[in-house]
Amino acid sequence: MMTTARRLTLDLMAGSYAICRLDRSAALPAWATRGPFFSATRTPAETSIVCDAADVPTGVQSEGPWRAFAVRGPLDFSLKGILASLATPLADADVSIFVVSTYDTDYVLVREPDVERAVSALRDAGHDVSGAKPTP
Repeated sequence: MMTTARRLTLDLMAGSYAICRLDRSAALPAWATRGPFFSATRTPAETSIVCDAADVPTGVQSEGPWRAFAVRGPLDFSLKGILASLATPLADADVSIFVVSTYDTDYVLVREPDVERAVSALRDAGHDVSGAKPTP
């Protein structure tokens, strides 16, 4: 049984982001932390960084531009189905996502050309989206 609120509020964040891949042993570069939003994750296989697309140097393996939706939080850890309630309508609308989760909330990134389709899909699923133009 899903115990999350039926309606989430998401804020479309300003800016364009890149998703970068570095070697797992790479130090966190200064360019990755310049913007107001960044995330770095190290695994045994790689270091992934989400950062301002304009700050990524030439030659760094990256994908972008992406836009980010922030789920208004903080979200309680006991809530279930938060990401499913976002990922399912986006998948149904053929929108790829990249998710960053933090202690307080979740961020769903979509490719920049898919923003309007993502906003429509999220609104059609009953979510509120601010920072985006209303879709007809």
